[in-house]
Amino acid sequence: MAERKLEGHRGRLREKFLEHGLDKFTDDEIVELLLTLATPRRDCKQTARDALKEFGGLAKTLEAPIEDLQKISGIGPTNALGVALVQQIARKFLREKIIKGDYVNSFSDALDYFNHAMKASGEEASHVLYLNSQNAILGEERFSSGLPGSVAVSPRRLVESAIKLSATSLVMAHNHPGGSAAPSREDIQATQNLYFSLRFLELSLRDHLIITPEAHYSFYQEGLMAKFEKDFKSLEKRIWK
Repeated sequence: MAERKLEGHRGRLREKFLEHGLDKFTDDEIVELLLTLATPRRDCKQTARDALKEFGGLAKTLEAPIEDLQKISGIGPTNALGVALVQQIARKFLREKIIKGDYVNSFSDALDYFNHAMKASGEEASHVLYLNSQNAILGEERFSSGLPGSVAVSPRRLVESAIKLSATSLVMAHNHPGGSAAPSREDIQATQNLYFSLRFLELSLRDHLIITPEAHYSFYQEGLMAKFEKDFKSLEKRIWK
């Protein structure tokens, strides 16, 4: 009787997914459905709730290391591997979706990728997209990581990678774990310095995105990149005067 009830509940979850995708799923149901795929005869509802509570939400549950997932009662090596595999497949899919695409036309796809890759991380990290003159995305690189506040982007490393890929412009993203998406004074100054360094070498920093669990900030959309270009031209005139 209990087994038939369990199978009926699982069947309803699967039918709901097939009919609506994940749009009408709660986070509990998403994790529960994922766990049922590798847990044939056990109720996964409470296990899903425990995992979400332990890790602090869906994104962080999917990002959790396999060894940490297995500390949750009801999650063993097989379904822990399944959770990790889904997350890695999603990241690879989003990365391949943006590579060779037009950045201007695929801004939302690039943002989806950065959100997936960065927003659940507890460390600050930087990612860079390399673009050609037609805005096609040539490649992506995880540039640096460390403790909050320690990210430093090296213009030399960026230039080396850009030359290798024959890129003419770049898009940078970094995350603010648990913080505001608004740039700090240090973020603005560091971005301006990087913008100037690249421009002197005939490379362009097209945008700088700040990613948080709840929001994002685009230097381009907020007009800061245009301001940097104006300031650069003013500096260039003074230098070559």
